[in-house]
Amino acid sequence: MKDAFSLLNEAPSYLHGLSLGLSLIMAIGAQNAFVLRQGLRREHVLLIVLCCAMADAVLMAAGVYGLAALIGERRWLAQGLTAGGAAFLAIYGLQALRRAAQSGSLQPGQDSAQQSRRQVLLQLAGFTLLNPHVYLDTVLLVGSIGAQHVGTAKLAFVIGAASGSVLWFAGLGFGARWLAPVFAKPRAWQVLDVLIGLTMLGLAALLLRQLLA
Repeated sequence: MKDAFSLLNEAPSYLHGLSLGLSLIMAIGAQNAFVLRQGLRREHVLLIVLCCAMADAVLMAAGVYGLAALIGERRWLAQGLTAGGAAFLAIYGLQALRRAAQSGSLQPGQDSAQQSRRQVLLQLAGFTLLNPHVYLDTVLLVGSIGAQHVGTAKLAFVIGAASGSVLWFAGLGFGARWLAPVFAKPRAWQVLDVLIGLTMLGLAALLLRQLLA
């Protein structure tokens, strides 16, 4: 009970974590594009939102409580993550462009070739665990800033940052259905897949550039 009251006194640390988490996660990236597309398809949305939020919470907490320093001291680990992430994003980007080239595009809620939970979770794991930007932002940046807090303030910061992830992914996944009238047309799905494909390939190129540099 005493700890609970202590957390209530750490509102500034909570708001600091919340604002930082939202500012980082709202940038256009591979994970957000995947969540948006699945939200438009209305396919395993709750599962995706929960997994994304939980993964962010775990990575943020790990970063704040020591993982950020561990990764920062091991350059080879960062390089391995960069190489794996570039390959994964390039493959998914090419798949998105191939979908866009097909005449029969998907329509939300009417896809006859729905993905299984296992397929969705494997793809989500790739976007989360093979994306170096997740570690750079979620673990290193959030972790290094959060580690400056002490005691209950550190915990409040982590809870705030995790709350930002919950709000963002829930809004992105479940809010996507409001765009359903727009994506009722196959052309809209083709445009979305082109944008997703180019985004993935662009991120992959940036990662390769970082790796070679």
